[in-house]
Amino acid sequence: MGVRKKQMAERIKAEKKQLAFAKLNNCPTSPRKMRLVADLIRGVEVEKALAILRFNPKEASRKLEKLLLSALANWQAKNEDASVEEAGLFVREIRVDGGTMLKRLRPAPQGRAHRIRKRSNHVTLVLGSNNNTES
Repeated sequence: MGVRKKQMAERIKAEKKQLAFAKLNNCPTSPRKMRLVADLIRGVEVEKALAILRFNPKEASRKLEKLLLSALANWQAKNEDASVEEAGLFVREIRVDGGTMLKRLRPAPQGRAHRIRKRSNHVTLVLGSNNNTES
């Protein structure tokens, strides 16, 4: 491996150390309902985001709180020597995409049937750090 390529790889590795990912796939909630809660914590510090989710009455907030705690644990696994309080972690990116749809039939008047679409979603959460440890 060349010197420039190795330096670039080390720089990318150092940048990725400051990020932590967590994914929630096939969550049986409609993406629209999940986005309402996800918009509340986008770009917010981790401690404040946990408080927002803990006191939000929506069901989607319980699932996002668990996902945020998982991302936090992933960050701690990458950075064992650093503390969460000093790192200045915040929700850098949260993306809610549509998942698979279960299609069901519901009886309707006069022998007809209406299609019921039971939606699900995929949530991707990325935590970033405010502190730059590079010199």
